[in-house]
Amino acid sequence: MYDNLWLIPFFPLLGFLINGLLGRKIKNEKVVGAIATLAVFASFVVSCMCFVRLLGDEVKTHENIIGSWISLGSLQVDWGFLLDPLSALMILNVTGLSTLIHLYSIGYMHGEDGYPRFFAYMNLFTFAMLMLVLGNNALVMFVGWEGVGLCSYLLIGYYYEKKSASDAGKKAFVVNRVGDFGFLLGLFLLFWSFGQNGVWTINFTEIAANAGALENGGIIVTLITLCFFLGATGKSAQIPLYTWLPDAMEGPTPVSALIHAATMVTAGVYMIARMNGLFAMSPDTMMVIAIVGAATAIFAATIGFAQNDIKRVLAYSTVSQLGFMFLAMGIGAFTAGIFHLLTHAFFKACLFLGSGSVIHGLHHAYHHAHLNHDPQDMRNMGGMRKKMPITFITFFLSTLAICGLPFFSAFFSKDEILWWAFASTRGHWLLWLVGTIAAGMTAFYMFRLVFMTFFGAQKTDPRAKDHIPESPFVMTFPLMVLAALATFGGLIGIPHVIGDLVGHIPNYLQQFLAPVFEHTQTFHGIEAHGAASAEFGTIGVSVGVGLVGIGLAWLFYCKYPEIPARFCARFTRLHRAVFNKWYVDELYDALIVNPTKRLGTGLWQIFDVCIVDGIVNGVARCIRGTGGLLRHTQTGFTHSYAMSMVVGVVVIIAICVFQ
Repeated sequence: MYDNLWLIPFFPLLGFLINGLLGRKIKNEKVVGAIATLAVFASFVVSCMCFVRLLGDEVKTHENIIGSWISLGSLQVDWGFLLDPLSALMILNVTGLSTLIHLYSIGYMHGEDGYPRFFAYMNLFTFAMLMLVLGNNALVMFVGWEGVGLCSYLLIGYYYEKKSASDAGKKAFVVNRVGDFGFLLGLFLLFWSFGQNGVWTINFTEIAANAGALENGGIIVTLITLCFFLGATGKSAQIPLYTWLPDAMEGPTPVSALIHAATMVTAGVYMIARMNGLFAMSPDTMMVIAIVGAATAIFAATIGFAQNDIKRVLAYSTVSQLGFMFLAMGIGAFTAGIFHLLTHAFFKACLFLGSGSVIHGLHHAYHHAHLNHDPQDMRNMGGMRKKMPITFITFFLSTLAICGLPFFSAFFSKDEILWWAFASTRGHWLLWLVGTIAAGMTAFYMFRLVFMTFFGAQKTDPRAKDHIPESPFVMTFPLMVLAALATFGGLIGIPHVIGDLVGHIPNYLQQFLAPVFEHTQTFHGIEAHGAASAEFGTIGVSVGVGLVGIGLAWLFYCKYPEIPARFCARFTRLHRAVFNKWYVDELYDALIVNPTKRLGTGLWQIFDVCIVDGIVNGVARCIRGTGGLLRHTQTGFTHSYAMSMVVGVVVIIAICVFQ
């Protein structure tokens, strides 16, 4: 069965080739959408079979070598796949959610001119992500790493005729190249460092087995892990390389769901989890990761307070939630970080697709009424729960999940992270405090979104509000599945303190991932210790802060909706700063982008205009001048040519005489 691992990325690749080469000739949207969706679904079926097989297998790590790829001196790299509990969960996550998103896209993208191109890109994106999570060595992972970067550029800039979309695609591509440079530096330094100890490898199982060859806490392992973390900040949108992710909203909404939930943005978290043994050897790097994660979680949450575009609120929410995952990785709570990655995939995919359902309905209504209003602006919404009941229920359940209300999915995963931040041997109470405040802020801005969109008076133009439909079943079915996962998905990882209270229910996820993380945590003494009462206390504080956030959102946007306007008028500068995302993009433009443009312009003027063009134009001017002089000798008169011959003869005779 494990010999068929190659089928998992093969099916999406096949779907990409069929739609990419033949999509426009097929001319039937349903056939094109079915090919793309069934390709990913076939990959999901094979992933399920491998997962079930792995559950009953005593050996939890299997490699499937396709063939030799690079053989250069001491560097021997195979093209192969690695299946263990971590990659098994990731392929289920990627293929399962991608199947639902592809299915949703059949309805959402109906009527688009680039319909086959869209589905070809989506299949290629899924293929690249599967290569990333299944690669048995860092170089195969890097192929998938670059693949998702390319596909994000193509999908974010899908509406390339629109300048803001093409600019967003380029921004994502360029910012990720900065992170990728760090990944490559880490990879080269890792290979060289192992080689100094006689181990020339970049294979993940061999890295884990030979990590002891490096000095624990030494400068080399710290540099290696910091370089890899720089790569992770790019892909997973952490400070300072997070700015591309909100602009990625320029792509179609299914793209946002795929990038923000199941695929690209989780790549950095997965990479750290995959090389957990290496990262655990550098406490300094782990602390940097935890601090950056906590700072990103609270910083992005503040920006979510003042955004009016429904997708941008969710985008900054993604950046914030990724901060929680990096916080978990930094304090050694690897299982909790992967757990939150999974639950986040459930509720964030549902939230993005739910926002797309609202946008789809408003776009239909505005088109019917011949209006050109913005269907993504929450100030044009309100009362949508009556028009779109299925969308509202699924969106509301997923919002409860992201807010961490008891027994919804993030209640288990987020509170597990906060407990580890408080009680872990590599945690700190300040990290717990920042994470807890960020959790309360999440509850506020998410319910602000819900109340502005689905509650209160309907603010849609009267000419359009009677034409808002519920989305078709092909779009609402994925919403219902994802809402169910967002509600009950956390039951796979019930913390021991709660499991013991309700009948000694084990933490199934922790048991399953134990072969991947347990040795690292035991060897480096990473654990969360404290009384059960203390853990219940942190849970209570987290839930209480979340309820306060929800209550404030209800007070501001339902009970007294005039309060936000008064607040903005009273604190104009603060509101303007938050609305403009703390002017980080403007700061980057001033410090990096514009000086780079000026440098490029200066180099162009010096080397291209003055040197290259100068040489070419100078040669042309010389030839032109010489020709201008010589053309006077070609008069067309016979006597002029006879005179020239006489002068020539005289000159020759003179030379001969005087010689």
